[in-house]
Amino acid sequence: MWKTVNEQISQAIHYDFKHTHKQQLQSTNTDKLFHITNGTHNYLVKVALKNELERLESESLGLKLLTENGVFIVPDCITTGANIEFSFIVLEWLEFDKQPHPTWNAMGKGLAMLHQKHQQAMFGFDVDNYLATTVQPNSWHKKWNIFYAEERIGWQLQLLAEKGIIFIEPERLINLVKEQLHSHPVEPSLLHGDFWRGNVGFINTVPSIFNPACYYGDREVDIAMSELFAPLPDDFYSAYNQQYPLLASFEQRKLIYQLYPILNHANIFAGHYLTQAKQHIERLIK
Repeated sequence: MWKTVNEQISQAIHYDFKHTHKQQLQSTNTDKLFHITNGTHNYLVKVALKNELERLESESLGLKLLTENGVFIVPDCITTGANIEFSFIVLEWLEFDKQPHPTWNAMGKGLAMLHQKHQQAMFGFDVDNYLATTVQPNSWHKKWNIFYAEERIGWQLQLLAEKGIIFIEPERLINLVKEQLHSHPVEPSLLHGDFWRGNVGFINTVPSIFNPACYYGDREVDIAMSELFAPLPDDFYSAYNQQYPLLASFEQRKLIYQLYPILNHANIFAGHYLTQAKQHIERLIK
């Protein structure tokens, strides 16, 4: 595989590249991560099974969009490809700051500025992509409540049902979500889609984002996600609200928006996430 990786990098950068050092890095999912270098050029290589090339290509598209529309440092995609056994994506190598620093306000302002661009009239995306390793359907919809209820919550419930896991009659929850979001006014924003502490960082104090699951939707989705697993520092939320204030009613919708990533974790990891998903649904239907 590495011969193929070297060849494709060489074609992409118009320079004869052959790595002289390879180091495997820690990964939070099934992908294998490597830092490769020839002493001058450095790259991050993400390796998956061959049939997952489409997922890696969708990541490349999301990174490109975030680069074009945001003020963040976003890693460039050098190339994607596959051999007989594996698929891979080669990304620009970024050296992230290792020490905490007081620049979370820049991250908050940057995300708000991304969300303030309302150039798309509908909700969805040109292609289906992935949240972590789960397919994320993105059929275009005119109404946000329909999109979110069907393409997000309904889809995750369907995947769970195919595994024999049913927390609630799906139509009941789908209809509840439609009703809860029906009167909520939304202008489509380009979302990161998987915005949490593990997918953000800083480079020389400048905010950076990566591992996107982009689509056009309600900006509150990114904020709700950021508060779910490991909430960001208060400076982040203060700066976001100063640039683009959230509606006071956001708190009423936060539970709905946090259900999607919780269901996704239940689908991928099962275990205690199944209990968390069940409890979260029970809170919603009270």
